[in-house]
Amino acid sequence: MIFVPSKQTYIRNEQGKDFAFDNETRLAMLEKISENREWMEVCDYELNAERQPRTYETLCMLRDNGYEVKLLFGSDKLQELETGWKYIPELCREFGIAVMSRDDDDAEQIIASDPYLSSLKEYLTVVKTDDTYRDISSTKVRQQIRTMLEASDRIMEMVPEELADLHEYLRK
Repeated sequence: MIFVPSKQTYIRNEQGKDFAFDNETRLAMLEKISENREWMEVCDYELNAERQPRTYETLCMLRDNGYEVKLLFGSDKLQELETGWKYIPELCREFGIAVMSRDDDDAEQIIASDPYLSSLKEYLTVVKTDDTYRDISSTKVRQQIRTMLEASDRIMEMVPEELADLHEYLRK
């Protein structure tokens, strides 16, 4: 599995998220997590690009470098596909999308009940998500950091053990 962090400016300005660690910190955190996970790679392609590449462009780069790729994201992103993503027809045809159910989402029902998503159904693979991971997302971590409600305990339940020193990152 390859993790490709986007630029902080993209997260804040394009995605409208009010919190994101700086590029170097997010890259360092991912690299630290990947050290003991043979199945995990980290790619800094988007961080080093002159402009923020679109997901489709990143997948093309990975494919061109010999990787077999498919986009993986949470079911909470399904509703954004029609209006918030570029090159969806190409991305779907060339790569496909694996969808993990988040929270109490029924990804198959979400796809079936939406005309646009239904039109992409042949390119969407719903993967079973272990209950342990269904309610973990970067959005929830950001919310916890932003509000600092039970930050040290709740945040640490949602991030890998390699980031036990997350409080050091928060001080930057």
